Amino acid sequence: MRKRYNAAITALGGYVPDTILTNQDLEKMVDTNNEWIISRTGIQERRILNDDSLATSDLATMAVKSLLKDSSIDPAEIECVIVATATPDYIMVSTASIVCEKAGLKNAWGVDSNAACSGFLYALTLGASLVESNRYKNVIVVGADANSSIVNYSDRNTCILFGDGAGAVLLERTEEEVGLIDNVFRTDGVGKEHLIVTAGGSLHPSSPETLEKKLNYISQNGRVVFKAAIEGMTQTCTEIMERNDMVAKDVNWLIPHQANLRIIKAVGEKLGLNESQVKVNIQRYGNTTAATIPLCLWEFKNDFKENDNMLLTAFGAGFSWGATYLKWGKLRK
Repeated sequence: MRKRYNAAITALGGYVPDTILTNQDLEKMVDTNNEWIISRTGIQERRILNDDSLATSDLATMAVKSLLKDSSIDPAEIECVIVATATPDYIMVSTASIVCEKAGLKNAWGVDSNAACSGFLYALTLGASLVESNRYKNVIVVGADANSSIVNYSDRNTCILFGDGAGAVLLERTEEEVGLIDNVFRTDGVGKEHLIVTAGGSLHPSSPETLEKKLNYISQNGRVVFKAAIEGMTQTCTEIMERNDMVAKDVNWLIPHQANLRIIKAVGEKLGLNESQVKVNIQRYGNTTAATIPLCLWEFKNDFKENDNMLLTAFGAGFSWGATYLKWGKLRK
């Protein structure tokens, strides 16, 4: 009988830029204030890639190098890199291929995945499938976004939300009952108009007109996204829990997409979880889109114990949303 393999996270890395954009800084740029931002979003500051010579690939590369350093794995052993991003360096060249070159991963091939804020979870499942099939032993999945490149800093509704950053995980083959166990994913294209960068693609190529109308920046219908995010994340987590015979007390950790503290709290409450079960770092980094979940895993990794039951959930543009059931394994020393 053919052996069944699981894909376990065995190493993590993360990176955020040094430049901090505080709520007080934003008060000088748009009509807003610190108290309002915190009460509506929970965000106190975010990190910004304040260097025109750097891009998403640099964020991702730093996260990968952090992973390689902490795990002591030989870069030559990495066989594949999947980068989840909505802000690629280029339209034609994959960011993953640039990361492979910059991080010295000479034996790896790379590909990008774009599902906006849900991108990391989607890419994680793609990477796990490569490992579970026994085609590859070591796959790195990165969530990285330089959102400052598509944020209009005169739009008070969106500029307060987003930051830059990257997180990376190493997936390895195991015969133990740990790693990615299950997932539920959904997409609904009718939601695209509510969270979108209208210009810059093949439908509306960048032009003087799109730049003048600021169509190359993020636009969002906050009320619609807020409601849909709570419903979507709660529903997919509930489905995961039901089909894996889990109740709230069986969940050690909820790792939600860090979009809005009110959304995070609402999802946790609807799932019957207490605040101590929910990991939150939105106050420091804001919404880093595809990077939020891997940054949480990286930042709080010392809190996780072997066989912990973890729910990872996200909601993003598309609309795209879903949940992943992960059982924590052993990290490389």
